Formats: sequence, structure tokens, C-alpha cells
Amino acid sequence: MALSDVLYAAYERRLTKRLPPESVPRHVGVMLDGNRRWAKARGAGTSEGHQAGADNIAHFLAWCEEVGVEVVTLWLLSTDNLSRAESELRPLLRIIERTVDELADSRQWRLNPVGALSLLPAATRDRLEGAAVRTAEVDGLLVNIAVGYGGRREIADAVRSLLLEHADRGTTIEELAEVLDVEHIADHLYTKGQPDPDLVIRTSGEQRLGGFLLWQSAHSEFYFCEAYWPDFRKVDFLRALRAYGERNRRFGT
Repeated sequence: MALSDVLYAAYERRLTKRLPPESVPRHVGVMLDGNRRWAKARGAGTSEGHQAGADNIAHFLAWCEEVGVEVVTLWLLSTDNLSRAESELRPLLRIIERTVDELADSRQWRLNPVGALSLLPAATRDRLEGAAVRTAEVDGLLVNIAVGYGGRREIADAVRSLLLEHADRGTTIEELAEVLDVEHIADHLYTKGQPDPDLVIRTSGEQRLGGFLLWQSAHSEFYFCEAYWPDFRKVDFLRALRAYGERNRRFGT
């Protein structure tokens, strides 16, 4: 083993030992950014970058399990991404389909597709929904697979669902307006029933949300990492957890 590998392993162990168990977030959201730039920097094709990013997902989920995270949300494809050129979008969707199948086949994690699935090609939608069915009984980390996801779209879908529900009950708009509060909308989000993300990580050095979990991240802590997603290592994750644990979360009080 090279000296650099020995030093890396020692640093990783030190970070792990210094991580207070009580500071581990229950829910971690991740914006897997930088696949295309990673590929460009290596003179590789875009699909190679997306595949390299996909190959890092199972490692990340294992790290989350090791420290006791309960829920992970992975943003793989936004609603905006659906407007990309067909020459990039089609291979990317195939990579997502294969990756989701592999995660489901491992029987390690419970997969939950979130997003405007109706906007996706039928084949992609079927693979996502099939993975959810196949892992529904898995007693493990809950993994939200955000594909065709946009925060504004999610809120609009939640309001639409809420209105339709009350229309079925015969509730008038005026009656609904009298009682409507934030929990009514939260109960119709894609992540309904789940804890909101405590920590949101974005790789590649970009420092913006881009529409990720807009409603749920109101009280989240954010961590921006310079590494492109395919290069995101366990030590990068542990540093994010360390930074999270050092913050004083007062929720406005």
C-alpha cells in the first residue's frame, strides 16, 4: 500500500472517531453535481462522467449507513435537465435506470422515487416504480431517488393534490382558506411523512440550491464541497458531517 493510501486511511479513521453520534443528521440531501465537468477535465465523454457519478452512489449510501443516517435524498435529474439535448438525455436516463436497478437488486436500501414521474419516458418511470415495489419491504436506509424533480414543481403538485382532495370532500375554497396551514401542504409533498433534511450537500463548488427541496430545506444546514461528485470521497462526507456537528441549530429561537 502506498504511503498516501496509509495516510488517507489514518485521516479517515481520525475523522470517524471524532464524529459525535448525537450530531449525525437523520436526513441528508445531496445534489450530485459536477459529472460533466469531471468528464471534460479528463477529456472524456459526458456519458462517462454520468456513469462515474452513478458508480459513486452505492459507496455514499454505505457511508451514510455506517454513521446512522436514516434518510437520503439523491437529486439525479431535475425538471430543467429534461430539456437537455436528446443525445445527452437518453444515455443519462439509461444510466439512471441501470443504477436504480442495481441499487434495488442489492436489497440493501428502500428506494422511493420522487419527482414529476409523469414527465419521464414510460420506460424510465416503470423502472423507478418497479424498484420501489421490489424494495418496499427492505428494512434499511430510505433512499429518495429524485428524478424529474424540481422544488417549485413539487410545491405546485402538493397544492394541486390538496385542492383535489378537498374538492372530493366537498370543501369549498373559502372553507379551505379558513383552515389552511403549512402542514396541510407538507402532507402532500413527495416526501410526506419523512423528516426534513438536516443537511444538504452540494458538490462541484457551486453554492446555490437550484430548486432542490425548497420547502423541506427551510431549516437545513448546507455544505458546499469543491470536489466533483465522481471524486467525492468518504473523507469529504465526514468533513461535511463534522461541519454540521459544529453548527448551532436554533431553528429561529
